[in-house]
Amino acid sequence: MIAAATMEKITRIASRTVVLNIDNIDTDQIIPARFLTTTKREGLGDMAFHDWRYSGDGQLNPDFALNRKENQGRAILVAGDNFGCGSSREHAPWALLDSGLRAVISTRIADIFRSNSLKNGFVPVVIDPQPHRWLLDNPGAEVVVDLEQARVELPEGPPAPFEIERFARYCLMNGIDQLGYLLRQQERIDEWERQRARRRQRA
Repeated sequence: MIAAATMEKITRIASRTVVLNIDNIDTDQIIPARFLTTTKREGLGDMAFHDWRYSGDGQLNPDFALNRKENQGRAILVAGDNFGCGSSREHAPWALLDSGLRAVISTRIADIFRSNSLKNGFVPVVIDPQPHRWLLDNPGAEVVVDLEQARVELPEGPPAPFEIERFARYCLMNGIDQLGYLLRQQERIDEWERQRARRRQRA
C-alpha cells in the first residue's frame, strides 16, 4: 500500500530569526551536490550550508550565523534576495528542515525551490522590501509566520502579508502532502470509479 509522507501540521511558526544577509543563495550552497547520494532526510541538517558552516579542517566556523550559540533552536531564517536559486534538488528543503529551520523569509524565492519546499513542509515566505530590510537589520527579532492569515507578525509596525498557493496552504495546515490529500479523497475516487463502470455497462 502506498503511504503518504508524515508532516507536521503548521498554522503558526513563532521564533526568533537567524539572518543570512546574502543575496542569490543557491541550492548548491544550501546543500552541496556531493551530499545528494542519499534518499534519507535524517542527518541532512548537518550538511546544510556545509561549505560555509565548516572550515577546511572540518571544524565548525564560529562566525557563521547558524553556528552561533544564540541562534541555536531558531526556526525562521531571514535571507537575502533570490533565495534557493540554481538547480532543482529536494534535498535542499530536507536539509533545512533537518537543521531545525521551518521557514525562510526573503524578497524573492526561486520557483522550483518554493515548490519543493511547500511539498515537504518547509514554508517559503516572500514579503515586501521594507519589512524585509527591517528583519535583516534586526537579527534575532521575535516574529510569527502565520499561515492562517498569510502574514508575518513583526515586533513593531503592521504585519507583512505574503502570498501562498491555496492548495499548498491547505496541505501545510493539515500536515499532509499531495499523496495524503489524494488518499483523503479515496471514498470519492472509489465512488467515481463505480459510477464510471456502471456507465460503461449501460453503453
